[in-house]
Amino acid sequence: MSQPFLDVKELRVQFPTEDGIVNAVDGVSFSVQKNETLAIVGESGSGKSVTAQAVMGLINRKSATITGEVFLDGEELVSASKEQVRSLRGKRMAMIFQDPLSSLHPFYSIGRQLVEAIKVHQDISKAKALGISRDMLDRVGIPNPERRLKDYPHNLSGGMRQRVMIAMALLNDPELLIADEPTTALDVTVQAQIIELLRGLQKEFGTAIVLITHDLGVVADMADQVVVMYGGRVVENAGIEDIYYRPEMPYTWGLLGSVPRMDVGRHERLEPIPGQPPSLIRLPKGCVFRPRCPYHELVPGNRCDDERPDLVPTSASHAVRCHLEPAQRREIAAERLGSPAMEET
Repeated sequence: MSQPFLDVKELRVQFPTEDGIVNAVDGVSFSVQKNETLAIVGESGSGKSVTAQAVMGLINRKSATITGEVFLDGEELVSASKEQVRSLRGKRMAMIFQDPLSSLHPFYSIGRQLVEAIKVHQDISKAKALGISRDMLDRVGIPNPERRLKDYPHNLSGGMRQRVMIAMALLNDPELLIADEPTTALDVTVQAQIIELLRGLQKEFGTAIVLITHDLGVVADMADQVVVMYGGRVVENAGIEDIYYRPEMPYTWGLLGSVPRMDVGRHERLEPIPGQPPSLIRLPKGCVFRPRCPYHELVPGNRCDDERPDLVPTSASHAVRCHLEPAQRREIAAERLGSPAMEET
């Protein structure tokens, strides 16, 4: 296996507040190769977006403590200067933000914003930058791109604004694209179009994609590898087949159990995860999922209450953070998810 294009090691982000330290990201590690998609999933408040912002160098160091390592094609970013990271952002790595309307400047035309994004990294004329912008809008499926360059963000629909954000992210041919909830608040038809667009652009450019989402349907469509986050930590990390057919973490079972399935009767109720995500200021001493987990009594010695489980490999490409024995996890998962693929392989 070649060196990962993006390699995140023991990343931690802490925000000091009057009530205590917010452990927004707590020892997160993952990697992604070029031409692959890594999905980061979990409920709101699990640390997904903060992880992405830390990778992109978008967190103010005056209001947060960031430790660990982030390697982009071998270049370490956490210890790098602001100028070094800024020179990479938008050129070698780019981000599609969750809300395009708040990410685009309301007073500037689409064309002006796209041209500015180009000229920050390329020494070319305004006319040439406009041509590149027009071609990119056309490439992401925006009709009549010449006219759209003169429009303002409020003139466009939500799906069109999201396409503009994708175009802006791709203007300088980045090798890493982080997409933070790129299909949130879009109808299912537009969602499918955006996913197909990202898939096609990845195939064309060979881009490494980190997809942040809570939508497991989107994950099934796009991802090669999945990182499940809870309470600022990675609780399961596996390939797409293992996550859907051989999951081993109770939190992952809960996420999968709350998604509609075609092989289940339409009148059967979904099974939500009980309780609420933990406070990132006062995390439980042991397993962070313990207060919501119905299986902690199966673990002897109150280990779930007192001992933080490590992220333990169960195979070369699968790791899980849970005190349950492997045989117990497989048995419970087979019962909960009703999947014959849960048999030991």
